[in-house]
Amino acid sequence: MDFGDEPEGSDSQRQRKRYHRHTPRQIQQLEAMFKECPHPDENQRAALSRELGLEPRQIKFWFQNRRTQMKAQHERADNCFLRAENDKIRCENITMREALKNVICPSCGGPPVAEDFFDEQKLRMENARLKEELDRVSSITSKYLGRPFTQMPPVPTMSVSSLDLSVGGMPGQGLGGPSLDLDLLSGCSSGLPYHMPAPVTEMERPMMVDMATRAMDELIRLAQAGEQIWVQGMPGDAREVLDVATYDSLFAKPGGAFRPPEINVEGSRDSGLVFMSAVALVDVFMDTNKWMEFFPGIVSKAQTVDVLVNGLCGRSESLIMMYEELHIMTPVVPTRELSFLRYCKQIEQGLWAVADVSLDGQRDAHYGVPSRSRRMPSGCLIADMSNGYSKVTWVEHLEIEHMLPINVLYRNLVLSGAAFGAHRWLAALQRACERFASLATLGVPHHDVAGVTPEGKRSMMRLSQRMVSSFCASLSSSPLQRWTLLSGTTDVSVCVSTHRSTDSGQPNGVVLSAATSIWLPVPGDHVFAFVRDENARSQWDVLSHGNQVQEVSRIPNGSNPGNCISLLRGLNANQNSMLILQESCADASGALVVYSPIDIPAANVVMSGEDPSGIPLLPSGFAILPDGRPGSSGAGASSSAVPLAAAPPPPGCVVTVAFQILVSNLPSSRLNAESVATVNSLIGTTVQQIKAALNCAGP
Repeated sequence: MDFGDEPEGSDSQRQRKRYHRHTPRQIQQLEAMFKECPHPDENQRAALSRELGLEPRQIKFWFQNRRTQMKAQHERADNCFLRAENDKIRCENITMREALKNVICPSCGGPPVAEDFFDEQKLRMENARLKEELDRVSSITSKYLGRPFTQMPPVPTMSVSSLDLSVGGMPGQGLGGPSLDLDLLSGCSSGLPYHMPAPVTEMERPMMVDMATRAMDELIRLAQAGEQIWVQGMPGDAREVLDVATYDSLFAKPGGAFRPPEINVEGSRDSGLVFMSAVALVDVFMDTNKWMEFFPGIVSKAQTVDVLVNGLCGRSESLIMMYEELHIMTPVVPTRELSFLRYCKQIEQGLWAVADVSLDGQRDAHYGVPSRSRRMPSGCLIADMSNGYSKVTWVEHLEIEHMLPINVLYRNLVLSGAAFGAHRWLAALQRACERFASLATLGVPHHDVAGVTPEGKRSMMRLSQRMVSSFCASLSSSPLQRWTLLSGTTDVSVCVSTHRSTDSGQPNGVVLSAATSIWLPVPGDHVFAFVRDENARSQWDVLSHGNQVQEVSRIPNGSNPGNCISLLRGLNANQNSMLILQESCADASGALVVYSPIDIPAANVVMSGEDPSGIPLLPSGFAILPDGRPGSSGAGASSSAVPLAAAPPPPGCVVTVAFQILVSNLPSSRLNAESVATVNSLIGTTVQQIKAALNCAGP
C-alpha cells in the first residue's frame, strides 16, 4: 500500500527508521510459523531468515514481541472478566439496597425502625476488594502493553430512589406491583458506546494494513463476481444473496476456518444509482457524523476509534478503525455491535472502493465485542457517472451468532438477512441522497401558502432532520438503554424507558419513552399512506380529539410523493397555540412517519430562516418495516437462513408505534404510575384505532 510520501528528514520518518516494516508475505509466514511453534530454536530461525530475507536477530525479536503480545491479550481477557463481574455485583448491590428501602414493617405498616438488617458495610468492603483486584490486573496488563490500560467507563451513578414507579414488571402484576427502576437509562444520554475497542498499537499496525488490503481485494472480486457466487433469493425476489458453499470454496481462509452451525451467514449484494457524486459519497462513508446522519434508521451509534492512515479530506487512500451499533427501530430486537476497519481507495479514475472488515475475532473478544459475530469483507464500489449520479454496488457479508432469541415479529426479517442486508443499506442511501439534494436545491425564490422563504425551508429541513434522528435514537435497544415491559390491562405489550434530558434539542427534565411493535396483515405502503395523510389523522391521533388538521406548509424531499416535511395546524380553537412538525419518508425497505408538537413562536423562528438548534422537540411516530415473509416487499434471503413455515400467514408489515412525553420540567422529579398508565393507554388506543381504520382489528 502506498499511503503517500513525506518530506525527507521529517520527525515521523526519523522515528520510523528505528523499526523494520515487514511485508505482508513476511508477516503471513511468521504468523504461520508462530501457530506451529511459538518458540523456534536457532536452526528454525536461521531457516526463516534465509526464506524471508531477514536477519536472525529480527526473527528472534519478532517472536519475542509476538509472545509478549499474546500474553498481554490473555491478561486483557482476565481484566474484562473481572470488570464484568465487578459491574454485575455493583448493580446487584444497588438493586438490593433500593428494594430493602421499600420494606414495610408487618407490625405498624411503616418503614423499618433501622437498617441494621442491611449490612451496607459488607457491600462496601466487597466492592473495595473487587476494586483492588481490578487495579492489580490492570497494573499487570499495563506492564505487558507498555502503556496505561484504559478501563471501561464506570457505571453511571443511578439514583433509583428518585423515581417512584409503582408498575409491575413481572407477568401477572398490574399497576399495584413493586416499584421498578426505570432510571438505569441515564447512561444512554452520554453517547458513549457500550463496548469501545482500544486503538491500534504499533505492533498491530502492520497486521491491520494487511487485513485491510486483503479485504479490499475480496470486496472487489465479490462486487464484480457473476452468477457463480451470487444467486437469486426467495421465489419472486430478484435480490442477490451469497451462495455460501461457493464462497467457501473460492475464498478459502488459511487453515480452512470451521464455521459452527449456530453461526448464521448473511450475504447480499445490490446496486443502483445514487444522486450524489462519488467524492461526496466517500466523505459520507469516512465521516462517522455524516454516516449516522445518513442512516439514522440503521446506525444508532458510530465513532472513529483510530485513524491509521489519514487521506486528503477522508479520501486518497484512507484507513480508519470504526465502532458502530446497528439497530432495527424497535425495543424488542437487540442491537448489533461491530468494530471494524474501513479502508477507502481510488481504484481508477472515477472509481472508488470502500472496504469494511471486522477486526481479528480474538482481539474483538478482549474488548467486549462477541468474537463470533463479525463483518466479513464488505463495502461498496462507487463509480462516478459524471452527471451528478454515482453507481453504487453494495456488498454486505456478516457472520452472526444470535445470542438471544429473536422476537417472533422480526424473526423472518432478521434471519433472512434482509434486516441488515445490502438492499436496505442502498435504499436508505438513495433516500438520504435525495433528501440532501432537496436541501441543496432550495434556492429558487418561491413562497408556499404559508409564506415560507427558501431560507425558512432549509431551517425547517434541518430541524426535521434532528427530529428524525432523535426519534430513531430513542428506539434503540442498546444495552445502555434499558426498556421495561409493562403488564397493563390492554392487549398491546408496551415497553417504556426514561432518561433525564439536558440537551438543548430536548426539553429539560424527565422524558418517558414508550413503544410497541405490532404486525398488520396489510402492505407497508398502505399503512404509510394512511398515517401520513393529514385528512386521516383524526382517525388515529388520540390527542387530536377527533378534530381535523390542516397542512399549512409542505417541503418535498424525494421522488416519492409521500416523502415530504409538513407543518400541520389543528382546527381546534383550543389548540391554536401549537403546530405539528411532521416528516414522512419511504423507500423500498421501509418507511417512517415522525412528528413533534412545536409552538407558534418556535415555528416563526424556523420559518424566518434562523438557527433551529435550540428548539426543543419530543418526537413520536411510526417505523414501518416488511415482515420478511415470502412475497413481502423488502424481504431478503440468505442461503443459510432458517426455513420458513410451509403455509405462512399472508404478507404484511411490522409497525412500531412510539411516543415520548415530558413527565416534569424538573430533573429531580419523581415518575409516578399515573404517567406510565397514561402513555400505556395512549399507545393501546392508537393501535386499536389504526387496526379499526385499516379493517384488521383483532389480536
